[in-house]
Amino acid sequence: MFRRPVLQVLHQFVRHESEIASSFVLERSLNRVQLLGRVGQDPVLRQAEGKNPVTIFSLATNEMWRSGESEEYQMGDISQKTTWHRISVFRPGLRDVAYQYVKKGSRIYVEGKIDYGEYMDKNNVRRQATTIIADNIIFLSDQTREKA
Repeated sequence: MFRRPVLQVLHQFVRHESEIASSFVLERSLNRVQLLGRVGQDPVLRQAEGKNPVTIFSLATNEMWRSGESEEYQMGDISQKTTWHRISVFRPGLRDVAYQYVKKGSRIYVEGKIDYGEYMDKNNVRRQATTIIADNIIFLSDQTREKA
């Protein structure tokens, strides 16, 4: 049932050069992130000398689960874990829209890729940073907060 679609997907992501040319294999890979959450701070626009400007904000996502032995909805404690993500927007049009319209508490959907980098802090100590490079942002209506 799923065999044919899976093979089609695999053929899209893996290309093989002709056996005559060589046995070299050129593979595609995928670095894709989808997040749905609430903005933790108003965005800031930064530009280091000689580098492209970037809009940066934080996004919170929540994971919830029920603990306890009972499978009934009324029994057991609900636990929640919040994960904070650093979102960076480099694309010129999207960067400006994000800076202007993303606000603390807004509910948004972000598509992008994950990036691991290093930087030197104020004390000249090398730090590691994980960032989501946004390719797309969708603003979601928030009916619960709009009523207030």
